[in-house]
Amino acid sequence: MSEQTRNKRKSYIGFVTSRSGDKSVKVTISYKIPHPRYRKTINRKTVVHAHDEKNEANPGDKVEVMETRPLSKLKRWRILRLVGAAPTAGVPAVGESSVEESSADS
Repeated sequence: MSEQTRNKRKSYIGFVTSRSGDKSVKVTISYKIPHPRYRKTINRKTVVHAHDEKNEANPGDKVEVMETRPLSKLKRWRILRLVGAAPTAGVPAVGESSVEESSADS
């Protein structure tokens, strides 16, 4: 038994709901289940704390997370990849230079 095989780890796709600190994010994983008696579909969600090594995930981004060893008190998941970026309104950000230009024109 020189080679140890790694157990299959759970992997889910969810949305980043908040950045709680450096290299940490909260990911919401949504799923649907039928009601036990009435069989109507119920929307459920699970919130997990995930490790973001590259600090690249922003709120609203769609990410894939994978189960891992405990990294802190709450973090048991890590981000594998960004599936999709959060939709933006397409409005350019207001910077100091644009504010100075508009005040100089007045």
